[in-house]
Amino acid sequence: MKKVFILFLIVLPVAVSAQQRPHYTQYILNNYILNPALSGIENYVDLKLSTRDQWVGLNGAPKTMYLSVQGPLGKKDYRTSATSYQVPGDNPRGRYYWENYTAAEPHHGVGLTVINDKTGSFNRFTANATYAYHLGLSPTTNLSAGFSAGITNISLDRTKHDFTGDGYPYDPATGASLSGELNKIRPDIGFGMWLYSKNYFVGLSAQQIIPQKLILTDDAAFQGKGRLVPHVFLTGGYRFLMGEDFNAIPSLMVKYIQGSSEFDVQPELNLKLQYRDNAWIGGSYRYENGYAAMAGLNIGNTFNVGYAYDFTTTALNTVSKGTHEILVGFLIGNRYSEKCPRCW
Repeated sequence: MKKVFILFLIVLPVAVSAQQRPHYTQYILNNYILNPALSGIENYVDLKLSTRDQWVGLNGAPKTMYLSVQGPLGKKDYRTSATSYQVPGDNPRGRYYWENYTAAEPHHGVGLTVINDKTGSFNRFTANATYAYHLGLSPTTNLSAGFSAGITNISLDRTKHDFTGDGYPYDPATGASLSGELNKIRPDIGFGMWLYSKNYFVGLSAQQIIPQKLILTDDAAFQGKGRLVPHVFLTGGYRFLMGEDFNAIPSLMVKYIQGSSEFDVQPELNLKLQYRDNAWIGGSYRYENGYAAMAGLNIGNTFNVGYAYDFTTTALNTVSKGTHEILVGFLIGNRYSEKCPRCW
């Protein structure tokens, strides 16, 4: 119970003033979860499921699950992007691919994200629909812009605030009621842009762009100042060819969140090494937070799985056993699957 109490004291101020969205170590495998402009970027419907168990061994630590699905409307070409998967029998990252890449035709994309993030007595559920439009800027470059819209439900279970063990969960910070769950529903709006070509991508997105009050109490006398703040993400990466079969994608993400750090920014460095897009390994560094390692497989261009392990360098490493994150993806209607007539 002591660990739960300590975690609650850590999480409460964070939940109302700083990092309010969950972390994702493998966002490089699904940038769509951060940027709605990726809706419809591929030739298939991309369905992904992920679960993240943070700070294992610490009661009340964050647990995140999400489902995302997005696909194109009216996209009829076979072109790939820097984040696509390979054509069976060919190596799309070889020199022939680089020399013959052309931008995709203008098209639309739609999608849906459902996220549940639970930390201690806090639970956040978010559901958003997304839309994007992809436009060719040059023979080899596309620009897409998109938005997301939905709702966020943030709840606080006060029955878990019995820190004394006497069955009396009263907490003056959450009002006069002795038990029950407080719920706050808020609109959730996001926006993003994504510039991409055969070997690079640059993205800018913002989530929770409407600042809103958030006071989890039923006591009118409580003068709390909690609020939801915008989260801004700047991402970029470049694919390097290392022979005909290997390539590397170093990337950078910088998050801007008011109150999240001394300068309100959190940079992350990533490196992904892959063989013909069949298998990959990678690592990342989150500034003043920790390191992560990841690995994954792409099976038959219809199914892929990735795993990441995070090690924090903060004081939490004395009471936790790291963080585990699993991501499973399904490529529905992939024109590059082994059943595609074009590949026979």
